[in-house]
Amino acid sequence: MIITTTDFVPGKKVEKVLGVATGNVVRAKNIGKDILAGLRNLAGGEIKEYTELLKDAREEAIARMIKSAESLGADAVINVRFATSSVMQGAAELFAYGTAVKLSEEK
Repeated sequence: MIITTTDFVPGKKVEKVLGVATGNVVRAKNIGKDILAGLRNLAGGEIKEYTELLKDAREEAIARMIKSAESLGADAVINVRFATSSVMQGAAELFAYGTAVKLSEEK
C-alpha cells in the first residue's frame, strides 16, 4: 500500500477515487509514565514518554487507515493528513485520513 501526503504518486495515474480511508486510535496516559513525564516537565526538554505514546498512536492510526483503504480495494492512499483531539482529561484521539485510490501506470 502506497501512503503519501501528496495528491499524486510519481509515475502513476489515479485511475479511480474509491473514497475516504480513515483510522483512529484513542490513547490514555499511563499513571507511571505520567509521573515520570511530570518530573521531566519540571527540568525541561523532551518528554520522551509522551513522544513514544504519540508515535505508537500514529502507527496504529496509519495501520487502521490502511485496513480501511484495503477494504475499499485501494492501491494507495493519497493526501494523507493527521488530526488530534482531546476526548477527555488524560486521553486523546489521533485520526489519520486520506483518499483511497486505484492507480495505473502513467503512459
